[in-house]
Amino acid sequence: MLHYAVVFFIIAIISAVLGFGGIAGQAAWIAKILFLVFLVMAVVSFLTKQKT
Repeated sequence: MLHYAVVFFIIAIISAVLGFGGIAGQAAWIAKILFLVFLVMAVVSFLTKQKT
């Protein structure tokens, strides 16, 4: 999940540099959503991990 967030972030940066503002905005939005999903899943995973 984090990998895809980084990929969309890089796409956003490249498209912003090349002047594609709409694509850059959408890619950045997708990267933010994927990163938030990753954070939620990581926190849930850490909280529910059973001690052995």
